[in-house]
Amino acid sequence: MGDPQISNRSEQQPNRSGRQASNRSARPAWSRRGILAVLGAVPATVLTGCGDSADASEATTATPAASTGAQTKAKAPSITVTPADGTKKAGFTSPVEVAVADGTLSAVKVTGNDGSTLAGAYNDTRTTWTSSDNPFSGTKYTVTAQAEGADAETATFTTKSPGETFVGYFTPEANSTSGVGMPVSVNFTKAVSDRAAVEKAITVTAEPAVEVVGHWFSDTRLDFRPEEYWAAGTKITLSLRLKDIEGADGVYGTQSKDVTFGIDRAQISTVDLAARTMTVVRDGSTLATYPVTGGDADHTTWSGIMVISERFKETRMESSTVGLGDEYDISDVPHAQRLTTSGTFIHGNYWASTSVFGGSNTSHGCVSMHDTKGADDTSVDGYKFYESSMLGDVVIVKNSDEVTVDPANGLNGWNLSWADWTAGSAL
Repeated sequence: MGDPQISNRSEQQPNRSGRQASNRSARPAWSRRGILAVLGAVPATVLTGCGDSADASEATTATPAASTGAQTKAKAPSITVTPADGTKKAGFTSPVEVAVADGTLSAVKVTGNDGSTLAGAYNDTRTTWTSSDNPFSGTKYTVTAQAEGADAETATFTTKSPGETFVGYFTPEANSTSGVGMPVSVNFTKAVSDRAAVEKAITVTAEPAVEVVGHWFSDTRLDFRPEEYWAAGTKITLSLRLKDIEGADGVYGTQSKDVTFGIDRAQISTVDLAARTMTVVRDGSTLATYPVTGGDADHTTWSGIMVISERFKETRMESSTVGLGDEYDISDVPHAQRLTTSGTFIHGNYWASTSVFGGSNTSHGCVSMHDTKGADDTSVDGYKFYESSMLGDVVIVKNSDEVTVDPANGLNGWNLSWADWTAGSAL
């Protein structure tokens, strides 16, 4: 039998008889090398069985699976900013996002033209950075972002201004000092429908620390107070973060500020209209007791806890402003201090006989004490009490034959139990 034909089968492949094909010394060396080269390049799944002759030209022209000199070039990182670079009226109700493709972020900084910066955080793979807060309205922002191994890139966008806005006017005034009964009251210029969002944006903190909770009296009024009166010497901070908070559909807040107030001494005055006296207690000690007169049987005085909300050395009091027709009009009532929005005052009185004070209740609902015309006589009770008082002092009226004043009538939320007060919070 002659020499075996050149086969594409590996030399270790058994032939049909089961024996190994021999490596004949007569086979040319170039032939063996050619076969090995082909076998190294051709996948095993395409190898043919023995018995047919292989075309030698196929072996010598076989193409390798991959070119040994070709290499894949890495893609450069690509950074995307949302809102897009150059946007003129970007939204301000969503956070800023920076994303990178084909890379990782090494640094991101977002700065507004008002000097503010937006903090943020990366995702686990550092392919995305998202701001912790939304951008402010009406502000131009510059975003500087850098991917690992690449130069920093910048983008700018400007947020649009809101259509309708609201603000909150607060009591007491910034940097003022008040008595222990002064709540923090915020009155809004537009009705608030999303009370939770607005209340969450307002915080009141105290030093020494005490829990302070908000209570909604209406869609335009939110008051804050602790469970008990403030401690004397307390420092209160009101933080308003209303800017771009949507209080109602399409209506946004504009304020972002902190204001502080101080609490002075603790003065609590108790008016007993059965005894027709008022006892003034300051920091636990009795300061004075004054004879007074209160509302008569037809014009009873509100009972309950009331807070001094306004003070006038002299003011005009006219009955028509409180629904009493033309019963009185006094242009120079001395030492008047407001207790309710509806018109209850504690004030000096120069037109009644001195026997009235401590003797009978004859007023149209106010509490008054002896005073003189002109408000300059330092010896009379009206002057003395006025000088000893301040905004936020507490005046308690009892035995008046009248129901308790509405907590929303003035700064008089202390008439609500703590459970009822906290129930009025949107949070």
